[in-house]
Amino acid sequence: MTIKIDQKIVKYQVVKDEPQAPAARGADIIQMHEKLERPDMLLGSTYKVKTPLSEHALYVTINDIVLNPGTEHELRRPFEIFINSKNMDHFQWIVALTRIISAVFRKGGDITFLVEELRSVFDPRGGYFKKGGKFMPSLVAEIGDVIEHHLKTIGLLQEEGLDPHQQRFVAQKRQKFEAAGRTSAAPSPEASMQAQDGDDTPADFPPGAELCTKCQTKAMIQMDGCLTCLNCGESKCG
Repeated sequence: MTIKIDQKIVKYQVVKDEPQAPAARGADIIQMHEKLERPDMLLGSTYKVKTPLSEHALYVTINDIVLNPGTEHELRRPFEIFINSKNMDHFQWIVALTRIISAVFRKGGDITFLVEELRSVFDPRGGYFKKGGKFMPSLVAEIGDVIEHHLKTIGLLQEEGLDPHQQRFVAQKRQKFEAAGRTSAAPSPEASMQAQDGDDTPADFPPGAELCTKCQTKAMIQMDGCLTCLNCGESKCG
């Protein structure tokens, strides 16, 4: 297109193309979202779940996707979950549960809420104690426990350990209890009955220990007229 200049030129300036603004920091960082395509290969971990509710174990497999591999922004996030068992009694709801959980995984964002949601499910027939003395209110709750363990393994959840003060407190209570010679005492008839029913309370905690409502572990003992948990340090006396 030709432009005719009818006026006198007073001054002129060479105009250069302005450089494009640099891309915002983090623009190339891949975040978890539902449209992210599944790679051909995923890293997976399989957990065995054996409960007294069935003679057959459940095998929970959680596959993770690695985002931004080889960079400082590398992240490992759960992508899908599968649950297999020879027991076909729960087949329908297990398939439905795995599909819903996998969809939540792929949605991205904060997925840690799944742990508490699943662990809040109670079986109307009653729960059970898993190996280690921890109480599980339902099979769904134990699946939530497996997911929590996995999220801690990949660093998505932080391990909630005891602080040094609580560790010293629990150690002192344990030493005092053992010094009293009560750990060598014969278990009560109630404790013996629980053992026959499949109670898996470990030797670390005294026979007949009560269930701690905070950590759901049979580690509550009576010390100086006060119930104290030898697992998490919870005390009814503050």
